[in-house]
Amino acid sequence: HPMLGSFAEWMSSSVAGVSVHPTTVGGRQVLFWPRFPKSATMLKFASAIQGTPVGDFAIAWRFENLPEDRNEYDSALVNVRIRLLVPPGGSGMLRIPLPTTKMTKIRIRHTSAFPDLYAARDEANRKCINRRKQRLGFNWNWEYDRQRMKWYAQRSRKSIGTVCDSFLFSLTPPEWSEQTDITKDVVSRTDTKLLAGLYDLIVTNWKLEKEEEGNGRLGNIPKYFHRNFDPGPFCNDTTSFDWHIDDATHII
Repeated sequence: HPMLGSFAEWMSSSVAGVSVHPTTVGGRQVLFWPRFPKSATMLKFASAIQGTPVGDFAIAWRFENLPEDRNEYDSALVNVRIRLLVPPGGSGMLRIPLPTTKMTKIRIRHTSAFPDLYAARDEANRKCINRRKQRLGFNWNWEYDRQRMKWYAQRSRKSIGTVCDSFLFSLTPPEWSEQTDITKDVVSRTDTKLLAGLYDLIVTNWKLEKEEEGNGRLGNIPKYFHRNFDPGPFCNDTTSFDWHIDDATHII
């Protein structure tokens, strides 16, 4: 069903943050644009692979330095680690969400010497299969209580999903470049072009906050309909309904 297909596409392009760039020819360029959740309560990491004629592009991100007390998942200062893979012959455009505090810094390093990607993927798959066989998955899914207006974890008697690490985090290249601070580029809303290689980003002092309340539908989050509501940095042109590359993809 198209509805389910669009949801699956949203998971990879927005939750994880990789999709074929809208202006690319032949799938040679992708857009890396992860949308981190406000809170780590429901989601702490994501990853995806985008296949193209020139090879596989990949992304993985995770919150690091999370507090032991889950009650602080709506307020803590954490780090975000991001790994990106651009295959030979391809390129990527990197777009990171705006810093959440003045202390937030975004640094990137890379290597053009590719580690053994096939071995890393095989090893990651093997570990994931072993976790499934040992029933080390999670036995719950998120449901919405419309009366209490709260999300809650619906428990199941069997494991319905398995948490597996991305192969990108297991790669150990022979040498990384020096880190480059790209915070100013992100604040000025300038995308960073990436050539072929493996990239490692660290976002420090990322402020977690409580997610929006509502019943899971746009119409029940009133602020989206206020005349002066700011839809975000990539939706500045409100004079036209024509789609533009800088218009936002809203995650609801």
